[in-house]
Amino acid sequence: MFAVDHVLVSERITDATFSCALNACKGACCVVGEAGAPLLAEECEILEDIHVVVAPRLDDEARDILEQQGPWERDEESGYAVPCRSDGACVFSVRQSGITLCALQQAYHDGEIDFPKPVSCHLYPIRVKRVGPYEMLQYEQIDLCAPGREQGARDMRFLAQYLQEPLERRFGRAWYERFVSMIEARRSAQ
Repeated sequence: MFAVDHVLVSERITDATFSCALNACKGACCVVGEAGAPLLAEECEILEDIHVVVAPRLDDEARDILEQQGPWERDEESGYAVPCRSDGACVFSVRQSGITLCALQQAYHDGEIDFPKPVSCHLYPIRVKRVGPYEMLQYEQIDLCAPGREQGARDMRFLAQYLQEPLERRFGRAWYERFVSMIEARRSAQ
C-alpha cells in the first residue's frame, strides 16, 4: 500500500493492465455479485431524481422494483446500494444483443440525464473501501475480467490510465495527477 493524500492505494494497481473487453465478458459485472453497486449518499438523491427518466428503458421487473422500493437500498457494508432484480442483475441493467449494458449510462450518452452512472460502477474493477479516516483503492481481480486484463496487456494500457475519468470524477484532477506521478515513480524504481 501507498498513500496519495487521504487515499490508500493497493500496490496491485501499480502495474495492472486493463481495458474493458465488453464483447468477451458480456457485461457480467452488472449481473454477478453479492449485492448491488455501492452508492455514495449524494448518488441516492440523484437516482431519486432521475430514475423515472431511465425507467422506460427497463424491463417490467426492474420498473416494479423501482416503483415499490425506490432506486437505492441500505447496505450493511457500503451504506447504500443499487437494488438488484431476482436474477441478481442490477436494476438499471438492460440486455441488448446478448450484452448487459447500463441504462443510466445509455441515457447519459443520449443527453437525457447528466449522471453517467454510480461512481463505484465507473471505477470497476477498482473498489473503494473506507478504513478509518482513509479511503482505500483495491483492485478486484476476478475471473470475469480476465479478457479485460488481456486486452489491456495487448493495448499496453494500465488500469490507472483506463480509469482516469472515474478516478478524476471521484477524487479530482489534481489528485489523479499526483496518483499517476506516484505510480510512474514506483514503476521506475522497480
